[in-house]
Amino acid sequence: MKHYKQYINGQFIDSKATSVIEILNPCTEEVISTITTGTVEDANNALEAAQAAQPAWEALPAIQRAAFLHKMADVIRENRVFLAETLSKEQAKVIGLAQVEIDVTADYFDYNAGWARRIEGEIIQSDREKEHIYLHKVPIGVAVGICPWNFPFFVMARKVAASLITGNTCVIKPSSEAPNTIMEFADFIQKIELPAGVLNFVCGAGRTVGNALSKSPITGIISLTGSVGAGQKVITAAAENITKVSLELGGKAPAIVCADANLDLAINSVVSSKVIFSGQVCNCAERVYVEDSIYDEFVDKLTKKMSEVTIDDALTGTNADMSSLVSQSQIDKISEMVEFAKKEGAEVLVGGKRPEKFDKGYFYEPTVLTNCRQDSQIIQEEVFGPVLPVMKFNTLDEAIAMSNDTEFGLTSSIFSENFNNIMKATNGLHFGETYVNREHFEAIQGFHAGWKKSGVGGADGKYGMEEYLHTKVVYAKYY
Repeated sequence: MKHYKQYINGQFIDSKATSVIEILNPCTEEVISTITTGTVEDANNALEAAQAAQPAWEALPAIQRAAFLHKMADVIRENRVFLAETLSKEQAKVIGLAQVEIDVTADYFDYNAGWARRIEGEIIQSDREKEHIYLHKVPIGVAVGICPWNFPFFVMARKVAASLITGNTCVIKPSSEAPNTIMEFADFIQKIELPAGVLNFVCGAGRTVGNALSKSPITGIISLTGSVGAGQKVITAAAENITKVSLELGGKAPAIVCADANLDLAINSVVSSKVIFSGQVCNCAERVYVEDSIYDEFVDKLTKKMSEVTIDDALTGTNADMSSLVSQSQIDKISEMVEFAKKEGAEVLVGGKRPEKFDKGYFYEPTVLTNCRQDSQIIQEEVFGPVLPVMKFNTLDEAIAMSNDTEFGLTSSIFSENFNNIMKATNGLHFGETYVNREHFEAIQGFHAGWKKSGVGGADGKYGMEEYLHTKVVYAKYY
C-alpha cells in the first residue's frame, strides 16, 4: 500500500502528525493508500517556502515560467494512463472520463502557458500636461488553492496554472478523499527542476490545514472549489487579513425544455449532464422544466434513457456510463433526499435505490422523479448525485422564474429551436453560465463563474487568469 508525504519546498517530508488519512476505493471500500495528516505547522512551512520563492519566480520572464507549464503538460501526457487509473481507483470515476480529465489537464497547462506573452496593461490619457497613467498587471504573491474531490486533478491545474503563469507561487491543499493523483503529480514535477517552493502540496483536514492556509497573512489569494459551507468558512478565515477569495461553490442547475426543442437532443444532453461522474458535478443538470404540451412524451423518453444507463466498477467496467458515488456519506445524503421527496409526494419513475448486483461500494441507480413541488427540498437543494426531478411549465416566463427561484447561480440551460425563446432565456436566467442546446460542461477558454451562493470570482480564460493579478497604477509626470 502506498503512503504519501507532504510536498513542501521541493521535498517530500513526513508531517509531525501521528495520525494518517486512509483513502478508499469507493467501488470496493478497500483502503488503497494513506497520507499523513497535515498540521498547522505544515501549512505554515509551505506558505513560508512559497513566500521565499516568489520574488525570484516573479522576476523570471513570463515566457520562462511558461516553459515550466509546458513541462508539466508533457509529464502528464507521458504518464496519462497511470494517472487516469490512479484517479479512477481513488474516486470511482469511470476510466474513460478519468482519462479525459487527465488529458484536459495537460491541455490546460499548455493553454495557460500561452498567456505568457499576452499579460497586458494600459496607458491612459492624463488630464495633466506631460503625464502618462500606466496600469501594470502584477502578481498578488502567494496563492492558495483548495481542491475538491470530484475533479481533483483538473481543478488543481486551474489553480496552479493561472497562479504560476502570472508570477505567483502556490500552495495546494488536495481533498482528503482524493489526494492520490495530485500527489503522484507532485512526484513527477519534482523531476522537471521547478524551483523549490514555487509549488507546494499539503494534505489535511479543512478545519486545520485549510483554516491555517486561509487565515495566514502570507496568503494573497485563496481559490476554493467546494461546498457553500466550505466557502463560508474560507471567507470567515480570510476576513482577518482581508485576503482576496475566489470561490466556486455549489449549483442547482435548471434545464428548460421548450415544446419546439429537438427532443432527442434535449434528452441525450440532460442525461449526459446528469450521469457524468454519477451526478457529482457542480454544473450538471439538477432539475428539468418541460413545457406542458410535450411533458408526457419527454418524461417517457427520459425514463427509458435513464433506465438504460449502465453502472459498473470504475476501473474494470470500461464501457459503463457511471460508477459508484465517492463515499458512504454521499450515498446516505442522496438516499435521504429521495426518501424525503417521496414523503412529500414525489413519484419515482426509475431508480431510487441501490443496485442489487453490488455487494460493496457506494452505488446508486439513476433516478427520475415527478410530482415534485417547486418549494420542495429536492428542487431547492443540491443533490450532487444521479437524481433528476422533472416539472412542467406553461409559459417560458414561468420556466425562467422557477429556474431563478434558487439560492444558487452557477449553470443553466435551454433547449429550443426558437431564437426568441433562446435570447429571452439567456437574458433572463440569473446564472453565471447558460448552455444552449448542449450538455452542461464548460470550455477552458471560457469563464467558469457562479452568482449568488454559487461563488465569487471565477476561473478559466482571460478573466480567470486575472483573478491572480493586482492592477498597479503609476502616474508618470515628466518635464
